[in-house]
Formats: sequence, structure tokens, C-alpha cells
Amino acid sequence: MSDKRYLGNIITDTPTAPAGPYQDSAASGVWSLAEAFAYTKAGLWPTAGNAAPVTGLFGGGQIEGVGSTNSIEKIVIDTTGNSTDFGDLSRTTSRPSAVGSTTRGIWMGGSQNVIDFVLFATSGNATDFGDLLNTSSGAASCSSSTRGVFSGGNIGSNTNVIQYIEMATAGNASDFGDLTLARKEFCGFSSPTRGVFAGGDTTSGETNILDYITIASTGNALDFGDISVACYNNAAVSSSTRGVIQVAQTSTYVNTLEYVTIASTGNTTDFGDAVSTIANRGAVSSNTRGVFASGSTFAGSTIYFNHIEYITIASTGNGTDFGDMLFNSRWRTGCSSRAA
Repeated sequence: MSDKRYLGNIITDTPTAPAGPYQDSAASGVWSLAEAFAYTKAGLWPTAGNAAPVTGLFGGGQIEGVGSTNSIEKIVIDTTGNSTDFGDLSRTTSRPSAVGSTTRGIWMGGSQNVIDFVLFATSGNATDFGDLLNTSSGAASCSSSTRGVFSGGNIGSNTNVIQYIEMATAGNASDFGDLTLARKEFCGFSSPTRGVFAGGDTTSGETNILDYITIASTGNALDFGDISVACYNNAAVSSSTRGVIQVAQTSTYVNTLEYVTIASTGNTTDFGDAVSTIANRGAVSSNTRGVFASGSTFAGSTIYFNHIEYITIASTGNGTDFGDMLFNSRWRTGCSSRAA
């Protein structure tokens, strides 16, 4: 029996190769020291402290000259380069919201109440997850490692409803609580424990409000502080400690970046400037880098952009060119496989 291998209590002739050199890669089985050495030389042996690259996905939105799309595009956040095709959402949708765990990317709402998901590790089309409580577009979202939260948006009129899902288990959304102010076309970001919602368009115009929730609980949002200027159609990225907002659209269009420390409360501080003065962008982040993609200069514009740029979240400074999206597009909602 010396020529067999014990893998999950099943004796086989061939050992199963580890999934990769990353700390969370699957490596179940029994190997000889020689086999482990061979896998290590081949760059396949899981190594403590070697985190897997973080995938960023941008889905839905509008493509210039086409209209609403179901396209999903992929980047590797801590590198640079152009996006690649990943697959398709289950439906075309203009202004969805998205959240991600380390394994799943999930899109919610837009022009339908549909929730669908993909697996980051496997390119392909989305699968049905469940339904939202309502059909809301222009909402904001955030997540912990296990729970995704979807807030506000427009359901015929602006709403303050917050709802949530458990990302590992398919099913319909549940009520979480209410925002401090009903609004649409705003952004969300999060630490492992707290979600923050920034700006937005209200029935009386844009707002500079920041409010926050504790993601693991349920309940109404609380006041966090203010952005330096009232704004909407903005985008945000975050690490486990800091959130960075591209202010984008005020009474005019700006390229301002501002940040907050998520664990505290207070007003935003200047971070730097984005490369482009563009609103309606998608955003994704790892724990070190934030990426902003695509957009347009105003809501009624027929001219869209394919620019991708990035920032280093822990420092302050201006954006840097990352690459290009496949299409000139806007409202490409992003999520990532970042570990919270």
C-alpha cells in the first residue's frame, strides 16, 4: 500500500496538487517530503503570509452607444493593466449595487429586484441568489466578510430602507433598518465591522451627509460626519481602517478625493485628486489599494470613459493610471475578493 495516497480517507494512486502558493489555498492530502519540495519549487505549495491576489469585478451599468449591459469585467487589483472579460450577469441592469466576500461577488438591484452572484475563482456567468425587498436603483452597498448590506436608492421615489443578505447562503434580502436620510446615487464603504454611506441625491438636492451602521447587527444608521461639499454620483474605496471617497459631482464636476478613519466619526479630510474629473464611476479595493473605473461627465451625457486609476489607501496623494476597461462605460458597479 506504499504506492497509494490517503486523501480525505480515500486511498488513491495520485496525490491532489495544492491549489496554489497562497495561505488560504486548498492543500488537503498526504505527501512525501519530496513531493512537497517539488510542489514548492513549482510555486504551488501554500505559504503562510502569502495572500492570494485580490480580484476586482465590475458588472452592469451602461456602455457607450449600447445602453444597459450585463457584462462583467475583471482586474487584479494589486497589479496594473487593462480589464478582461469575466462573464455576464443574469440580466442587463443600469445602476445595480455590489458586494463581495473572499469567494463570491454579488450584484443587487438596478432596474430589477434580482440578486445574483459569481465565484471569483471561476470566470463565467452569474447565478440567481434571491430577491431584494424592492426594485431599487442608485443604491449604496457595503459588506463585512459574511454579510452584504444594500441601502437607499430610488423605488419611484427616494427610500431610506436598508436591507441585508448573508453572502454564503442564497436567499432573499431581509430588513436591516433605515438610513438617516432617504437618498439615491451615493456610495458605501466598510471596515470589517462598520459600513459608511456617503453623500447622495435627495428630493431637495445633493447632500454631504455621512452615516454609518454596525454591519453584524441590525438597526438604523447613525450620523458619522460630513463630506466637505454636498455631492452625488460619487464612488468610494476602503481598507480595513480607512475609506476614501471620490467626490465627483457637486454643482459642477470635481476630481477631489477625501478620506475618513472608519472606526471613528468625524468629517472628511483631503486625500488628493483623482486623475480624471469623472462621475458615475465603479470602485473596488484590496486592503492596500483602491481602484476607480469608467464613468461620464454628467448623468445625461452620451460620452463615457474607459479610464482606470488607482490610489494607495494608507497614504495620501493623487490617483495613478492603472489601465483601461474593455468598453467606454459608466455605472459599472464593483466588488472584490478582499478579505475584510
